[in-house]
Amino acid sequence: MIRVENLRKAYRGVVALDGLDLDVAEGSIAALLGPNGAGKSTLIRILATLLRPDSGRAEVGGRSVTAQPYQVRALIGLTGQFTAVDDLLTGHENLVLVGRLYRLSGKEAHRLADELLGAFELGGVAGRRAGTYSGGMRRRLDLAAGLMTRPRALFLDEPTTGLDPRSRRTLWSAIRRLPEQGTTILLTTQYLEEADRLASAVTVIDRGRAIATGTPEQLKARAGGARAEVVLADPRQAPTATEVMSRYGARPTLEGETVTVPVAESALPDLLRDLDTAGVPITGLALRRPTLDDAFLALTGGDS
Repeated sequence: MIRVENLRKAYRGVVALDGLDLDVAEGSIAALLGPNGAGKSTLIRILATLLRPDSGRAEVGGRSVTAQPYQVRALIGLTGQFTAVDDLLTGHENLVLVGRLYRLSGKEAHRLADELLGAFELGGVAGRRAGTYSGGMRRRLDLAAGLMTRPRALFLDEPTTGLDPRSRRTLWSAIRRLPEQGTTILLTTQYLEEADRLASAVTVIDRGRAIATGTPEQLKARAGGARAEVVLADPRQAPTATEVMSRYGARPTLEGETVTVPVAESALPDLLRDLDTAGVPITGLALRRPTLDDAFLALTGGDS
């Protein structure tokens, strides 16, 4: 649905995109992760025909964003980092306005507005001015506005920025349902949990280039396997514990009373038995699997 090849863009000598490649399958949710300034928003603006690339190719639904911008705009919706709703209009009026701007008939605009307000749990406040909405309600209204034309591709540029955890999860639920209705989603986010929960494919970009692509699980695997974290009852036993645990993986690390070593989950019973045989009492044991945060930091070198 979305194809980007060798895309380049620079602002006054500052390179934003440096030969970026990206493919997003139709009917999927794909996430773009990267440090601040990596080029995520620049890519979204190019795909939305708001910005022209210097070179390379970008297509949405088989249409070129540079040669066929009007055809591309008919296929897409966009929700930016900041809500674009009119505070003086009601929730219902906001959606009808967007529908009419897209040349829907009055009857169709009202029908679709009612449908979307219900789907985003805003039916009870449809008659209230948007200026009285909470931050989470405004973000849901903004997302609903982006769907008034039933876009085949929807670009979400950090859609949950500034929302509290409950509002964020409510919006996630709404986003998850969209591919079932035929909408392909490309989102940028600073919340790695968001990408992990929503996306079937994640692309990590850094300095304008794609440095890794895969499912969340595949990217996590690149950060290494699981780690056993053993909390010692007596810190003086650290040398013995370290010697025992080194049999199960790379050199263990010691931080305070906790010794950590990469280990296969199936080896945990043997590890506990060997520690007991060596006379090393412990007060805690945890198996820590790699997170998308670990993968992100490993791939980008910890930049922020």
